[in-house]
Amino acid sequence: MAEIAGDETPPLPSSSGAEESSLLSSPPSPTAISGDEPPPRTRKPGTKRLVLTASVLLSFLVGLPLLLKSTEIHRSPLPSDAIADLSRRLQSHPPSFPCGLHAVFLRSGPGSPVASLADQLERAISTQHHLLPASSTAGNISVSVTIQSGGGCTSSTAAASPWRCGLLTAADSVRDDEVFDELLHSALGGRDGDGMKVYTIVIAEDDDGKGTRVVIGKHRHAWVVGKVDEAEALSLIGNVFIKYFMNGGIEEGETGIGKGEFMPVGSDGNVVLSFSLLNADPNDWVYDWEFKNIGERILTPVVEALRPVADINIESQVLYHTPKSSYSYSDDKLGGNVLSMGDIPFFVNSNEWHLDTSISATGRSKVLQFVVYIPSARECPLYLQLPDGELSKTNAFISPMWGGVVIWNPPGCSVGSKKAHGTRRQMSSQELMETLEIFIGQLRQLFGLKPNYHAQGMDVATKFLVSEKGFAQWELDLLYRHHACSNLLSCVATLESLSSLVQSLPRMIVMDEIGRQVELSLEAASLAQRNATLGIGDSSAGKFGTHFIAHVRWRL
Repeated sequence: MAEIAGDETPPLPSSSGAEESSLLSSPPSPTAISGDEPPPRTRKPGTKRLVLTASVLLSFLVGLPLLLKSTEIHRSPLPSDAIADLSRRLQSHPPSFPCGLHAVFLRSGPGSPVASLADQLERAISTQHHLLPASSTAGNISVSVTIQSGGGCTSSTAAASPWRCGLLTAADSVRDDEVFDELLHSALGGRDGDGMKVYTIVIAEDDDGKGTRVVIGKHRHAWVVGKVDEAEALSLIGNVFIKYFMNGGIEEGETGIGKGEFMPVGSDGNVVLSFSLLNADPNDWVYDWEFKNIGERILTPVVEALRPVADINIESQVLYHTPKSSYSYSDDKLGGNVLSMGDIPFFVNSNEWHLDTSISATGRSKVLQFVVYIPSARECPLYLQLPDGELSKTNAFISPMWGGVVIWNPPGCSVGSKKAHGTRRQMSSQELMETLEIFIGQLRQLFGLKPNYHAQGMDVATKFLVSEKGFAQWELDLLYRHHACSNLLSCVATLESLSSLVQSLPRMIVMDEIGRQVELSLEAASLAQRNATLGIGDSSAGKFGTHFIAHVRWRL
């Protein structure tokens, strides 16, 4: 048993015990102590690492301004304060043009005029200025009086017209009106230029046995012929000046210039007058016209007269197969077909009338259509019936801001006319001239004036001399004053809206081009306002200012 005990081998240590002895015998490793973390650095970074870090930081700092620049919102500065200041000035002092009124009394007596009488008459005329309509674009009105008799001339202290004393007498007023109109224009120095416009009204005391009559000339003057007392003369002077020279003869309640009507002028200051001859059915008859030779010759003075208001181009064309859209009915009493005013809005056939073929009109130009409609044999003659049951004398109508139409019945046209089977004919020169006269009257209406004043008078017989330009000089003054004032107010309203919009949207992009256009527009508006206060109407600077304002208004 002892041997067996002595020979017995001792048991081997367990595996855990072996591991424990191994741990005790070997030094601990860093990985075993801290897991996957690297050992702490015992020395400072080298130069290479510092240079790399600094270069990365420097690159970031250099690129930071570029990053900010690429993400910023570009806003060109707008002169908001200057716009607000101009708006306040226009609200407190609406744009208006100062005018002058010069009354001339031509007396046939031999005695010398009394100097104090001229000042007395000046004060009496000045009291009538409150009769100006609220829509008038006239500003301060300076009144002056000149009295001429056989003994010489005397003027009030505020005489504003270069009247040439003795050049005309009361006896000259019995001459032909056209002749006296030019003599009076010469006696006034022929002033049709820039500066404050002075309107002259002459009282010619001459008893020719025809009674008292008033003649309104083609320039900026009118005259009264007849024996009138002082009170009646003052009343006639006030009526002519306010009713016509300042208001264009537009009565209360009538539409026209200064009554909320817009002038048919494009935003770039251009207007295209497109004249079209429409053959409704060329199987019946075909008409042509010599518009190139006759039409343009008659319309050229009109275009030149309106140049201070708009730049006008003229075009013409002949179209075929252009039936109307509205219906007409046969009237045996009138011996033809009748078109009522209620059917006028449906007359223009937009599907068949290809009128918009202008090559001169740009996107901002205004095109006014003037149409001569030749009805077919089936509906010829075609008459336009007015609301009172009477037939239109011109057989024509206008469409505001669009143009006008003349219904032209060919010679020999009657109920049951036989077809000419496409025979080509031509309007005579007289027929074309008569048609163009109607178109000029329609153009006057589209611009806010009356087509004519033949049926309009005052308390005495009144005659209006017709200018070959289609517009008298005093009428052109009305058009320009209205056009300049409306453009100026519209421009300032647009600038105010743009300024408010930009201020309300902080992240809105405003390009430099817009900023420059706003500054130029503001400068042009200020120039137009200064011209208005000086009474400058049809000067090139004033025209540029208002047309440029309209151009910028469209751009914005």
